[in-house]
Amino acid sequence: MAKLAPSVLGADFTRLGEDIADCTRLNVDLLHLDIMDGHFVPNISFGPAIVKTINGLTDRFLDVHLMLAEPEKYFEAFAKAGADLITFHLEVHPDPVPVAKQLRDLGVQTGLSINPDKPVEEVLPYLKHFDLLLLMSVFPGFGGQKFIGETIPKIETARSYIDSNNLSCEIEVDGGIDGDNAATVSNAGADILVMGTGFFGSNDRAGLTKMVQGL
Repeated sequence: MAKLAPSVLGADFTRLGEDIADCTRLNVDLLHLDIMDGHFVPNISFGPAIVKTINGLTDRFLDVHLMLAEPEKYFEAFAKAGADLITFHLEVHPDPVPVAKQLRDLGVQTGLSINPDKPVEEVLPYLKHFDLLLLMSVFPGFGGQKFIGETIPKIETARSYIDSNNLSCEIEVDGGIDGDNAATVSNAGADILVMGTGFFGSNDRAGLTKMVQGL
């Protein structure tokens, strides 16, 4: 069974409360919150205040993805805002284990992400220290991009490594996922599917949620 993580960046912010309520009503597994600083990625999104607002609107697990040049400066602020898990990038911290400890000391789960151009083999040795591996299937910064097909063998490699080493780390995939390719991504070994425009732009969110959670 796959987990569905709607990416709030794809929501309609003029009716954010309604969209979050819809996610809660449909019993999605978690909400994915993309935080961008305009430095590590070419876009700016939102900060701890919006995360705190969302946390007050739902009981869903909050999966916070920090696409920041200096994510550790904001760990405490996002933890206090209600983040249940915080992910940062291997590109920013090539020695990620001490950084993961900072998150654990704050009482949140830990995630590690890589962009599409980084070989998955580089992240595998660190997975025993993390709760989540986030594989980007587009280059982060903007929603609505096409899924990069070369992500599939990376998912398969990570799945094999995690299973062979009896790790508890989950695999999350983010970028260009919709109802058409969700099964392919899940069958490759992904545990969590992030959908932004693929979810919030759907005319049948209930059907999409049921389909993903039934994979």
